[in-house]
Amino acid sequence: MRPIKPVPFAAPFTDVDDYIESMLSFVTSSHLFQDLCGGVHILDFFTQVPDLYTSLLPKAWRRFFESHDVLDVLDLLMREDMSLFAYPEVSVDETLRWRYGPSPPSSLVQYIQFIREHNLDRAVPCNIESPKLSDGNALAKHIAVGMKPKKIHEVASLARYVNSLSSELASSHQCQMSYFIDFGSGQNYLGRTLASAPYHRKTIAIESKPLNIEGARSMDVTAKLAKKDVIKRNKKEYRNGLDRDKSTRHANEDPATASLEPTPALHDDPPLSILSSDQPPTTGGNIHYIQSILQSGSLGPLLSPLNLSPSSNLMVMALHSCGNLLHHGLRSLILNPSVRAVVLVGCCYNLLTERLIPSSQSFNSRTLDHPRLASTSAAQDPHGFPMSDRFVNYLHPNGQSRGITFNITARMMAVQAPQNWTQDDCESFFTRHFYRALFQKILVDKGVVQGSNTHDPEDVMGKRRTPDSGESSGSNKNAIILGSLRKPAYTSFLAYVRAAIAKLLSNPLHQDSVERHLTGLTDQEIKQYEDAYAHRKKELSIVWSLMAFSAQVVESAIVVDRWQWLREQEGVGDGRCWVQALWDTKVSPRNLAVVGVKGVDMNVVQREDGPDRAVPV
Repeated sequence: MRPIKPVPFAAPFTDVDDYIESMLSFVTSSHLFQDLCGGVHILDFFTQVPDLYTSLLPKAWRRFFESHDVLDVLDLLMREDMSLFAYPEVSVDETLRWRYGPSPPSSLVQYIQFIREHNLDRAVPCNIESPKLSDGNALAKHIAVGMKPKKIHEVASLARYVNSLSSELASSHQCQMSYFIDFGSGQNYLGRTLASAPYHRKTIAIESKPLNIEGARSMDVTAKLAKKDVIKRNKKEYRNGLDRDKSTRHANEDPATASLEPTPALHDDPPLSILSSDQPPTTGGNIHYIQSILQSGSLGPLLSPLNLSPSSNLMVMALHSCGNLLHHGLRSLILNPSVRAVVLVGCCYNLLTERLIPSSQSFNSRTLDHPRLASTSAAQDPHGFPMSDRFVNYLHPNGQSRGITFNITARMMAVQAPQNWTQDDCESFFTRHFYRALFQKILVDKGVVQGSNTHDPEDVMGKRRTPDSGESSGSNKNAIILGSLRKPAYTSFLAYVRAAIAKLLSNPLHQDSVERHLTGLTDQEIKQYEDAYAHRKKELSIVWSLMAFSAQVVESAIVVDRWQWLREQEGVGDGRCWVQALWDTKVSPRNLAVVGVKGVDMNVVQREDGPDRAVPV
């Protein structure tokens, strides 16, 4: 199952180490990349002096962007053939044209090439069987209950890959998997699919939320992996008992308020129970549920109630496990002798914790004192990013700093999917970001939050500024996190401001300040703000697009760090771990699985008809 290249890097690199070295050098030496990936924040777009757009982007870039639509710029970043612009880096011919405007400057072309070269290839190789999104038979209907087409595609693809890997390990190395453990199982779509035909696997679902487990159990009944408990009762006596209870309750009610209390509905459906190990299901597979919040990769205490055989072989899997949960899944391969393989697809990089504190020499920041930057950058969590020794100890080109760090802003941008943005998508979220940034300008101008023209890197290292007079000693005047608003709030900027103020007034932390500074804000003032900054919406959209485009390298670095950690572990190493694309990014952008096998050498076999496959030896 191992591909020829353990990590799907693009040309022109000779091998994976050449690619990693180049990527780490780029992310630690390119000031523009550092600015776009964590060094700037959209909230500061209209509050910075000097102007953020002007100070961030080179003049030649701004001149080019002025002549082109935002959607054309996105096409340039994501899809355009860069060989069209193979002109000398100096003495650029100003008469060169592209899409009814000037051609991009050579420095922009070079930056785009750097990002593309260091972004992992997400294309699914031809030897990986992945169902089409239009395939309505990818999963049986009684198995696909509750899933949308996107989820069906992901689950079907990952289930096929996990089953194929397990089958090859069993047939070629006598390593038969006893159980498949799903980290963060949610509604257990993946585990239920593997427990059903045609796979008939034994699965263990580990989930933190009881409500998800309850919902999963009910779906197991629909999938015919479990049965409803049969409850025998005398229906006449049962109904009479309900009537007596109802009469007693009404007799004790206050007549004045009785009509205000809704009558509960009667539920005759019996409770559900999942098939346990001593109730073999008719399909051959089964499911065990474990409710737990995973804090590490050690599974001994969790699995001990199942009384698994000491000779059991386990495979840990995860579909879009968030934050550090994937790190725990990787470590389970090393911490548990019975875990022989892992297949893990990550997501939600913003929920990762940070292992290292960025030094002032390595952190290039134009941001103000955003509260989450300060708190997350100071976490020093040993379970966080980065995992590998190579990333932790990497010496920056400046010769002064060590380690790879991405703050929460960079990691939030890494979950974007600019290659999938449509015109409607762009109009929607560019408008949302414009409204939020302009509202921040109002908050600064009115004194609700503090503006500043200085950018001290220590502010994002966890140190607080001295509060202004009138603020409590533990407060931070920039610590306003508005969050999302209801859909009607985005119909106009006026509607947005009014909805945002109403939300802040409902928050005790901000109520006094908002009442004091924003009570007199008129509709006319709000309209004046919108009119004054409307022409700069395009500038904000350009910066946001560049941030999302650049952050593809952030995701690539996070994935490579996880693979590198596996590579460094005894019993795994080279040849036993790889990164695999499993489905089309147009269907689901987070499509890279980190795969590791312990104690089994996976050799690549090149077939004459093209696709490569691996067999254990």
